[in-house]
Amino acid sequence: CLLFYISVSIKFTTNPKPERIFLKRVVPMDSVDKAKLGPLHPNVSVSNHPILSHKTAILRSVTTDASLFRSTLRSITFHLGYEATSSLLTKPVPLTMEGSDVLPVDGVRLTEKVCLIPILRSGLGMVEPLLDLLPHADVHHIGMYKSKETTNPVLYYQRLPKKCCSDVAYVLDPLVASAGTLKSVVGILKKWGVPSIHVISVIGSRPGIDTLLAAHPDIHVTLACVDPGLKDGKIVPGLGDVGDRLFGITTLADENTATEEEENAEADERLVCPSKRKMSDL
Repeated sequence: CLLFYISVSIKFTTNPKPERIFLKRVVPMDSVDKAKLGPLHPNVSVSNHPILSHKTAILRSVTTDASLFRSTLRSITFHLGYEATSSLLTKPVPLTMEGSDVLPVDGVRLTEKVCLIPILRSGLGMVEPLLDLLPHADVHHIGMYKSKETTNPVLYYQRLPKKCCSDVAYVLDPLVASAGTLKSVVGILKKWGVPSIHVISVIGSRPGIDTLLAAHPDIHVTLACVDPGLKDGKIVPGLGDVGDRLFGITTLADENTATEEEENAEADERLVCPSKRKMSDL
């Protein structure tokens, strides 16, 4: 009777629902940072990979041109994507192997439908590497800018389907500064109905990360680096204007400075080389 009871119990035991497991690779903070800022939220993962640290330094450098900036951002996003997608659920599937004498083999297949949410403009530079990892993911764009009068985020573009068919949304934004834009985007996605939200960024400010997780403690964030603070709403040291650097846009101030430098250089050259003086200068 005992053996029959055990066999029946085993037969009718249902498999537990698969649990989502998040990979944790957090950079150890030094004693000063710990005393001053405290530990990060448990849902924040910061990569400690030395190659990502090296590539982040390339992004920071003012000598990095648009082409190198794009390729480096792509490479960083690709590696962060692997870490961020480590929690995706899978199911076993039988595989057919070459050869008749090969034993049956089971593989795994992703079971969740994924969508990518790039925040315009800078989030566009992170889409392609994520599509390399998740070629069947849907891409939905959201555009926001910060109002100069109120500093609040203003929505100017949104292309979410009426019905949410995604299980996980990966929000792509290279920087988490004050987190005002990300808070709004996460709020939009929650109203849309997506069950799980994961933010992927290269650099986040500590105040911005704390603000974002205080407003949405159920989301997850994957980063390559955390910067200590903000100055006038911008990350210090940060990356500069990612959208401008990504697409090679030079600001008017930079153009004026460059023009003045060129004019000064030409004037110096005419003084040194009289043959290059214009008739109007004589």
